[in-house]
Amino acid sequence: MDASGPLTPGGPGGDGSSGSSRETPRRLSREQLFVLISAASMNLGSMMAYSILGPFFPKEAEKKGASNTMIGMIFGCYALFDLLASLVFGKYLVHIGAKFMFIAGMFVSGGVTILFGLLDQVPDGPVFIAMCFLVRIMDALSFGAAITASSSILVKAFPNNVATVLGGLEVFSGLGLVLGPPLGGFLYQSFGYEVPFIFLGCIVLLMVPLNIYILPSYEADPGEHSFWKLVTLPKVGLIAFVIISLSSCFGFLDPILSLFVLEKFHLPAGYVGLVFLGLALSYAISSPLFGLLSDKMPHLRKWCLVFGNLITAGCYMLLGPIPFLHIESQLWLLVLILVINGFSAGMSIIPTFPEILSCAYENGFEEGLSTLGLVSGLIGGMWSVGAFAGPMLGGFLYEKIGFEWAAAIQGLWPLISGLVMGLFYLLEHSRRRRSRSKSQNIVGTEEERTALLPNEI
Repeated sequence: MDASGPLTPGGPGGDGSSGSSRETPRRLSREQLFVLISAASMNLGSMMAYSILGPFFPKEAEKKGASNTMIGMIFGCYALFDLLASLVFGKYLVHIGAKFMFIAGMFVSGGVTILFGLLDQVPDGPVFIAMCFLVRIMDALSFGAAITASSSILVKAFPNNVATVLGGLEVFSGLGLVLGPPLGGFLYQSFGYEVPFIFLGCIVLLMVPLNIYILPSYEADPGEHSFWKLVTLPKVGLIAFVIISLSSCFGFLDPILSLFVLEKFHLPAGYVGLVFLGLALSYAISSPLFGLLSDKMPHLRKWCLVFGNLITAGCYMLLGPIPFLHIESQLWLLVLILVINGFSAGMSIIPTFPEILSCAYENGFEEGLSTLGLVSGLIGGMWSVGAFAGPMLGGFLYEKIGFEWAAAIQGLWPLISGLVMGLFYLLEHSRRRRSRSKSQNIVGTEEERTALLPNEI
């Protein structure tokens, strides 16, 4: 459907001018429901396909002659090329078309997931490693395209409920990350290496014709603004740093938390995945709640963002815990901290999109798909930077100084970003207050002059 259709009359990104158009509709329109189904199917399918590698791929790659360093690079290259895809596709979203980018991204993602399942037929050594890199890079590019288009379409369809919708859909991302590893592990044990990838790849491909049919089309003119102008806005630049720090915290845990749990608590390998559930489930549950809060009370968004970062920093100090606290590391404490971290992550991540979007509109960016593409691409790109840096830093620090100190050092990033954002918001509030007071004084002076003029005459 056209961009000026009934989904967004006059809201941010819409083209109408009706005074009542900014009111939130009580019921979802048919098109809005279809957009939600499309985005939810993409989040669930793509996250499951992304997360099934963990339980068994490293072992299979070792058999094919890949070193641990090379396996880490195969995992790490995903974030780098996802960064590239987010920035490029965000910039050219309007030129390519949001619906086409979304569907093409899903189609390629499903296809390369199936290809990953055929890599055990490739000759061992350099050929296998090169094919792993090629397929992983294609997957990152396709996912970057799909998620950038999906976020833009969602915000276009729900201009007045951005945080609520994005937060609600994080439930499906969380479910994908939770269900992917156990499903992949079960299929691998039961049927071998190929079946998990073929099964999930086919699921993603089956969603393509569904989305071709139900997803509405949006048309818009290319915008005049650039990523550089967006990211050099002071507030946007600081929020980008927040996103990187939070993403690196998630990535930090991927390579080393399981090693720490196995070494410290001597759990059976099958139970290690359950430790991660505390983080994933609490994040999936809290995201819709903080999304609703962000939309209903926009003035609280900035403080959710600030305090979410500070609580996350505290969680990483206690994850080990840091040795100078002299608190004994216990499994129940570790799981509790991960649960709290999931809630704090939802508190700080969900407000980032509406905060950047409102800042862009305040600074002259046009309301429409062009700006939405820039914001979606920027957030995806910054998340990828953290997803690449977190595991690299985590692995290095774990090897050099141990998990307790490594986690505490990682916690410095959200601590710094939270304090800097808090200071920025306080200065912004003070500046606006002075500006408001100044304008009131000017108005008051004009009123006094108007009242005095007749007497003077």
